[in-house]
Amino acid sequence: MKLYNSLSHEKEEFKPIIDGKVSMYTCGPTVYHFAHIGNLRSYIMEDVLEKYLRFSGYDVKRVMNITDVGHLTSDGDTGDDKMLKGAKREHKTVMEIADFYTKAFFADCAELNIKTPDVVEPATGCIDDFIKVISSLIEKGYAYEAGGNIYFDTSKLKEYYVFGDFSEEDLAVAVREGVDEDGNKKNKADFVLWFTKSKFDDQELKWDSPWGVGYPGWHIECSCISMKHLGEYLDLHCGGIDNAFPHHTNEIAQSEAYLGHKWCNYWFHVHHLNTSSGKMSKSKGEFLTVSLLKEKGYDPIVYRFFCLQSHYRKSLVFSYENLDNASGAYTKLIARIARLLSEPASDIDKTAYDELMNGFKAALDNDLNTSLAVTALYDVLKAETNASTKLALIAEFDKVLSLDLMGHAKKAEEKNVSAEDDIPEEIKALAEQRKEARKAKDFALADSLRDKIAELGYVIEETRQGTKITRK
Repeated sequence: MKLYNSLSHEKEEFKPIIDGKVSMYTCGPTVYHFAHIGNLRSYIMEDVLEKYLRFSGYDVKRVMNITDVGHLTSDGDTGDDKMLKGAKREHKTVMEIADFYTKAFFADCAELNIKTPDVVEPATGCIDDFIKVISSLIEKGYAYEAGGNIYFDTSKLKEYYVFGDFSEEDLAVAVREGVDEDGNKKNKADFVLWFTKSKFDDQELKWDSPWGVGYPGWHIECSCISMKHLGEYLDLHCGGIDNAFPHHTNEIAQSEAYLGHKWCNYWFHVHHLNTSSGKMSKSKGEFLTVSLLKEKGYDPIVYRFFCLQSHYRKSLVFSYENLDNASGAYTKLIARIARLLSEPASDIDKTAYDELMNGFKAALDNDLNTSLAVTALYDVLKAETNASTKLALIAEFDKVLSLDLMGHAKKAEEKNVSAEDDIPEEIKALAEQRKEARKAKDFALADSLRDKIAELGYVIEETRQGTKITRK
C-alpha cells in the first residue's frame, strides 16, 4: 500500500514500525457545537483508511481525542476558548456542553457508518499528562513562562515548519483572519502550552499546576493523548488539511522536543469540503449537519457515498444538485444488487473473484483511491460471472466502503416482493398476455399491452430475473 505522506510530499510505501501492527491517531472534534458535514468528510475518509488497513490484515489500534477544553478561536493562541463560547451561547456549563455534543458527534458518526476508535480520550482526563510533558519541556529549555502563561520556544528547533508549506509570514499579524498579536511571545511562531489565571478569568475549567491555576493549550492535548495510549513512536496521524498548520506542526515540535527522536512516520490529511462560496464552516452560510440532511430527506449513507466518489486529497464541492446525483446513483446501485439477490445460488467463480478483488485492492493500495474503489464495485456488477460471486465480492468490499449495500439491497428486494403481491389480478393477466405475445414475436401487441398497463398506473420491465411490475 502506498500513501501520500504530507511530511515528505510523496507517495510512500506504508510500512508500520512493528510488522503487522498499526498505531493510528486521529484528531477528534472540539465538542462545542454539532459537527458540520465538512468536518465529517475527514472522519469518513479516516474510517475508510482504518477499515482498509484491517481488511489488509493489520492489527490497528486507533486513538482519538475529544477537545473539551483549551481550543481557542484563533490560530495565534488568543481569543475565546471554543468550549467557553459554546457554554455562553447555550447558558450551560462547559461540561454539559461537552457531554451533549460528544454524544451528538458519535450519533452522527453512527449514521455515517463511521467506526468508533478503539480509544476515545477527553482532554480533561489527561491534565497530569500535560503537566508532566510541559514540565519536561521547561527543564529541557524548550519552553518558557511569560505573562502568566507557558509558551513553546520555536527558536530552539532546527526546523519548525516541517510540512514545508509555510513560512514565518504565515503567522504575521493581520495576514490571516483571527490572528492577533500576543506580546508575551519571544517569537511570532511560539505557541501556548498552558494558560494560568492571568488570562481568561471567566474560564470555567481550571486545574492546579506548578505555574498557577490554569488550563492547557489546544496543541499539547493530542501529543500527550497519543503518547499515553500509543507510546513514543506513532505510525500514522490523521486530520483535516486545515490542521496541518499550526496544530500538527506544533504537535511535532513539542512531541519531538520532549521525546528526543522522530515521533510520527506518516501524516494523512483530508482536504476541504467546499461550497460554491468557499470552504465550509460553521460561521458561513447554511450550517450543514447530518440532521439537516435527514430533514431534507437524504439518507446519511448517500453523503458517505458522495464523499467516496472523490479522492481525499482533492477538495470536494458540495451542492444539493451534486448530492441528488449521488442519491440517484446510490438508489440505482442498490436496485442492481437487489436483483442479484433473487438469482439462484451457485458456486463462487474463484478466477473471477480473485481478479475483481485485485482490482479493488489496487485502487485502495494507490493512496486510498476510493473513487476507483467505487469503480471496482461497478466492475463487479458488469462482470461476466454468476450472482453468488458478485454478491460475495460486494459484501467484502463493503467491509471497507461501509455503504450498507447488502442491507439496503435486501430491503429493496423485500419491498419489490411485497409490491408484486399487491399487483391487481387484471394487471397480472395483461402482463401474462404480453409475455405470450412476445413469445409469438407479436411485438405490436406486446407494445400495446405495455401501454395499457402504463395507463392503469403500472410499469412493466423485463429483467434477467424475469418480468417485473411496479406501481408508477
